[in-house]
Amino acid sequence: MVLQGKAWKFGDDISTDHIAPGRYLHLRSNLPELAKHVLEDALPDFVKKMKRGDFVVAGKNFGLGSSREHAPTIMKIAGINAVLAKSFARIFYRNAINVGLLAVICDTDKIEQGDELEVDVEKGEIRNKSKGIQFFSPSLPPIMRNILNDGGLVAYVNKYGDFRL
Repeated sequence: MVLQGKAWKFGDDISTDHIAPGRYLHLRSNLPELAKHVLEDALPDFVKKMKRGDFVVAGKNFGLGSSREHAPTIMKIAGINAVLAKSFARIFYRNAINVGLLAVICDTDKIEQGDELEVDVEKGEIRNKSKGIQFFSPSLPPIMRNILNDGGLVAYVNKYGDFRL
C-alpha cells in the first residue's frame, strides 16, 4: 500500500483536545459531524483547507491526553491518509491502528508544510517528493499492517473471527 498526499505540519504535544475539541463532544454520537472540526483548535479551518488523502505531520507526543478513540476516528473520517510524527502517545497510537488510521513514527524535521509525500507502508519508506529525499520509519509488524489493510480492528475480527498472527 502506497499513500500519497500533501503534508500539514503541526508541532509537539498535539493533544486529543486539539484533535477533537471538547466543546464539540456533544457530537460524539455523530462522528461525521464531529469530523468537520478535526484539529480546529490547532489550525482553524484545517478541514476546509485539507484534501482527502493528505497527511498530518507533527513533532513529539502526538495524541496526548484522554484515551477517547474519537480523535483518530474523526481524522480518518475527515480523509486524513496517515499521521507522521516523531512520537505518539501510546493510547493514541494503538487507537489509530485499531480504527484503521496509519500512524508512522519518523523524523518529521525533513518535512515542511505543503510538501508532497508518498508513504510505502510495507517498506516503511517515506518519500518527500517536494524535496527529492527519502527516509525510513520502523516497519509495522504484519498483524498491524493486516489490521490497517482490513480497515481497523473491528473489520479485521469480523473478517477472521480472531487474531491471525
